[in-house]
Amino acid sequence: MKKQITILPGDGIGPEVVHEAVKVLEAIGGKSKLELTLSEALVGGAALEKAGEPLPAATLDLCRRSDAVLLGAIGHPRWDSMPPERRPERGLLGLRGELGLYANLRPARVYPSLAEASSLKAELVRDIDILIVRELTGGLYFGRPRGIEADRGYNTMIYHRHEVERIARTAFEAARRRRGKVTSVDKANVLEVSQFWRQVVVEVAREYPDVTLDHIYVDNCAMQLVRNPGQFDVLLTENMFGDILSDEAAMLTGSLGMLPSASLGSGTALYEPVHGSAPDIAGQGAANPIATISSVGMMLRYSLNMAAEADKLDQAINRVLESGARTRDIAPPGSAWITTAAMGAKIRTAYLEM
Repeated sequence: MKKQITILPGDGIGPEVVHEAVKVLEAIGGKSKLELTLSEALVGGAALEKAGEPLPAATLDLCRRSDAVLLGAIGHPRWDSMPPERRPERGLLGLRGELGLYANLRPARVYPSLAEASSLKAELVRDIDILIVRELTGGLYFGRPRGIEADRGYNTMIYHRHEVERIARTAFEAARRRRGKVTSVDKANVLEVSQFWRQVVVEVAREYPDVTLDHIYVDNCAMQLVRNPGQFDVLLTENMFGDILSDEAAMLTGSLGMLPSASLGSGTALYEPVHGSAPDIAGQGAANPIATISSVGMMLRYSLNMAAEADKLDQAINRVLESGARTRDIAPPGSAWITTAAMGAKIRTAYLEM
């Protein structure tokens, strides 16, 4: 089996964590006879520096011709003063829009050996297994008009029926493969767009009589995630709500460095860690590569039709964590931790030994 994968290291710690994830992917390919062609390209701040724009046409063309894309992270404070349309983040938003990636899947579950690393009590998080299904190409991030004027700044939150229908179906289909429950997140007590969102989700739910649907306001959802996270199975959210809540859910698992994501839609799928570029620790060997390596696992499952290998990779990560290996972000205060490269090597070895 031959597959073309585009690698977008990006900014900050992106190149470090992607380097380890690529090594794991190559090891999996070698063991399973998967013939990989890996091509690296520029996006974000790295693209701004070398090509003068956050998403060069050559990068977009390469992604379109690939079977999957692996992204590290985007952004750095030195570009914060740039006009919005020129900032590194526009590279990522451009990829999502141009590739038609409307569904962002963000699983949040706690490895048993990391229950004590969570910011909550271990008994609250020990059995967490949540899938956040976030709409990715609508809402405030893409709505028009938007702009900054002398005395005001403004954005537009807008959703069309087809956008809500397709992301809702993604959530209901996922729930069918899990525990059969969808919780739709909105702010229908205040926002008309949320009232419309709820209306359409209810209509789609009629197609899935075997799945339970309930609704929750976004502020209450934020509270419930730290009060009783085990109540959730699939969380269905619009774009900005999902962005915020998935970061909160990440901290329940011990660290942002643990959460992978998959962005799916009508074009080439994109896989990336939930965390940002963390420029303050770049080059120190302190970044956690597990989120990016787990994103490779999602790539195996959703783009490469290699679910068995994805399961084995998850087992390898669990085995390494059970051995006590910790990067700095998940190590107990004052205890020893291993480098980004060392964690990547341990996971790679554990997979090859299975």
